[in-house]
Amino acid sequence: MAAFHCVMLPLAGEPAKNWPQWRGAHQNGTSTTARNLPVNWSETENVQWRVRLPSWSAATPIIWENTVLVTSAEEGFDAIRGQTGRQNRSGKRDKLLLLAINRENGSVLWQREIGSGNRRYRKQNLASPSPATDGEHIWVLTGSGFLTCFDFSGKKLWQRQIQKDYGRFGLNHGYASSPLLHNNHLYIQVLHGMTTDDPSYVFAVDKTTGETLWKTNRWTDANHESPDDYSTPLIQKVGARKQLLVSGGDYVTGHDLGNGKELWRMGGFNPGKQSFYRTIASSIFLDGTVYTSSTRGRPFIAFKPGHGKLGSENILWKNNLGADVPSPTTDGQLIYILGDKGIMVALDAKSGEIVWDRIRIEPGIYSASPTLADGKIYAASEDGTVSVLQAGRKFKVLAVNKFDSHTLASPAAVGNQLFIRTAEHLYCLARR
Repeated sequence: MAAFHCVMLPLAGEPAKNWPQWRGAHQNGTSTTARNLPVNWSETENVQWRVRLPSWSAATPIIWENTVLVTSAEEGFDAIRGQTGRQNRSGKRDKLLLLAINRENGSVLWQREIGSGNRRYRKQNLASPSPATDGEHIWVLTGSGFLTCFDFSGKKLWQRQIQKDYGRFGLNHGYASSPLLHNNHLYIQVLHGMTTDDPSYVFAVDKTTGETLWKTNRWTDANHESPDDYSTPLIQKVGARKQLLVSGGDYVTGHDLGNGKELWRMGGFNPGKQSFYRTIASSIFLDGTVYTSSTRGRPFIAFKPGHGKLGSENILWKNNLGADVPSPTTDGQLIYILGDKGIMVALDAKSGEIVWDRIRIEPGIYSASPTLADGKIYAASEDGTVSVLQAGRKFKVLAVNKFDSHTLASPAAVGNQLFIRTAEHLYCLARR
C-alpha cells in the first residue's frame, strides 16, 4: 500500500454529508454537500491515498465520517478483453470480505469474512452488492445470500442466509442488488426467474435483530430472463407517505413500507414482451416523478405514481434514450444518462426536452453509474478512464483522467474527496 497524507475538511455524522449506501444519501448518485472536488489527477497527482484491495468488485465504496467500507472477493483479478475477470488458481472456493479503511490515511482498520463460495458471472462476482450503514452499524449482503450486520469495531452482531431461508437465487448473471436502509429497517429485493420457477419477492428486515418483518411476492408476467433484475430499490415520498419503489421484471411497483403491500404498478417497459429484457439500471425519483430506464434504454419513461394499475395518463414523457447498465443521475433540473458505449444525454426533467443530444465522451464500455457532485459529473469507463463533465445545460468536458486498471464501481463523493475503486486499488482523491 502507498499512502499520501493531506488535511481533511471537518466531518459530520449526517447521512447527507456521508455516502451511506448504494448511490449515496439521496439514492440517485449525487452529493449536495461535497465541495472543491478534484478535476485532474493521475496515479500520483491529487491522490490523498490509495490502498491495494484483495480483488475487484462492482460494489461502491461506502463512507461514514472517518471510515470507508468496501466489499471484495478474496482472490485476484485478470484483465481480459477489456473486462475484469476472476482469477483463482488455487481451485478453492474463495471468501467474500468486508474491509474497513481509515478515511484519513488509507490504512486498513479491519477485515472480516462475510461469506464464501465466490463465483464470477461475466463482469460481476458475488461481492457486487454495496454495504449500507447508519454510522453505528454496517450491513452487507453477498451475491451468495449472506446478510450480515457488524458494528464499527468489526464485531459481527448477526448473520443469516437468505437462500437458506427462501430458496436459491435464480438470476442468469448472479445476484447483485444492494440492501436499502431506511430508519430501522433494511429492504431487500430478489427479482429473478431465468433459472428458477420460484416467485420474485421483496422483504423488510429489522436492522437490529435481522428478523424478517414482512415478505411479499412480486408478481410478473415477464418470461425467460426478463424477470431478472440487478437494480436496487428506492424509498421516496409519494404523495403523503414514503413508499418502496421496485423496478424490474417489466414493471415498476410501489409498496407500503409497513407491510409490503403493492400500492401501484406501472408497465410498458417491455412492450414487445421480449424474453431477454433483464433490468440493470436503477430508477431515480425527482419531484414526484419516477425516471426508469428499461433494458438497453428502450424505453426510458418518466411517470407519476398513483394508485392501482397505472397507464398512459401517468406518463409525463418517454423516449428511447435510456441506458442499459449505468443508472441515471440528476441535478434537480436535468436528468443525465450515460450509455454503455459512452454516449451522454441530458434531458429536461419536466418536459423531456433533449439538452445534450447523444454526445460521445471518451470511447469505451461504461458499467459504473455517473456520480454528480460539486457541479461536476464523474463518468468512469471499464478501462479506468474517468471523464469529468460540467453539469448544466451547456456540455463541457473539464478533464479526462486515466487509471492503469479497470473499474466497474461507481464513484462516491464526500467532503472534498472523491473515492474511486479500480480492480486493484481504492483511491481517495483530493486537491493537493
